[in-house]
Amino acid sequence: MKLFDIVKTFAKSDSGAVTVDWVVLTAAIVGLGIAVLSTVRDGVNDLGDNISDALSDATVASPGTLGWSD
Repeated sequence: MKLFDIVKTFAKSDSGAVTVDWVVLTAAIVGLGIAVLSTVRDGVNDLGDNISDALSDATVASPGTLGWSD
């Protein structure tokens, strides 16, 4: 009879429903994050390439051209 009482108590418990709600909410947040990442990925890569190109073309000024000298 003890096993039957445990099953009966489990069937009346609604804590499993709360767990399902959290799993669904977590899955929705993860899905939204993946959608955002896939949307902005190309723009971020292009921006990184532009920054890399600008930095590789940059030169360092000598101290005399900055208004002070040794």
